[in-house]
Amino acid sequence: MEKNDVVSILSFLDIKPLKRFSQHFLIDDSIAERIVDYAELSKKDTVLEIGPGLGVLTKKMVKKANVTGIEKDKKLCGYLKKIPNLTLINNDVLKIDFPRFDKIVSNLPYKISSPVTFKILEYDFKFGVLMYQKEFAERMTALSGKDYSRISVNIYYRAECKILENVPRNAFYPMPKVDSAVVLLKPRKPPFRVENEKIFFKTVDALFSQRRKKMRNSLLNNWKKFTDEKTKMEFIVESIKSKNKRPEELTPEELGEISDIIAKHITP
Repeated sequence: MEKNDVVSILSFLDIKPLKRFSQHFLIDDSIAERIVDYAELSKKDTVLEIGPGLGVLTKKMVKKANVTGIEKDKKLCGYLKKIPNLTLINNDVLKIDFPRFDKIVSNLPYKISSPVTFKILEYDFKFGVLMYQKEFAERMTALSGKDYSRISVNIYYRAECKILENVPRNAFYPMPKVDSAVVLLKPRKPPFRVENEKIFFKTVDALFSQRRKKMRNSLLNNWKKFTDEKTKMEFIVESIKSKNKRPEELTPEELGEISDIIAKHITP
């Protein structure tokens, strides 16, 4: 779809793309084709698309698979209804249960990248081909360095994740201020075991909330996340051998070991 086509359609629908909704429409048809190719679709597949927008991906996918789209914008839904063989849900993706799906292919709204990704990973599916802001995609896939973060660890625990290709900002209308990336997200069993997942995720959150601080300080500053007794947390922290390291210096497996130490002393 050309930029002029998108402008005309949006004008006809009386839609002004809103920054707060991350409304940036893909206009590069070759990129759309590659995204659909990455998904390896067949008539046996049931595909979920979040935020189909003007249906650039949708129109290609309905020819190959069963597609369900979740779109919040009522005016866009009115336009999307013209696409044959599309099941359409007009709702907020963060407020509803997803229908059954095998694969998910979407140009995700960047403002909700984190919550929608972790919601997706609550479901059982084969894999997803998803577009993210490039910086967020790099954080998803990092296991060391400046991009290594809470997102990195939590994604690694739940799924295989890799960047398939980078997408320049001029592939969208209106053009965002940043580049994007296409990511393959494939759920899998955790690569390591923890005593208590709830405490593991709390530990990761506490440590990376102050990533430049030593772990000892981060855990003590966030003691209320774990217990009503600060003295108990002080005792636990002193038993952690790596307490003077920063979280970015530790692998996800090592962070899991730290959460196990905390879990032995705390009932969530």
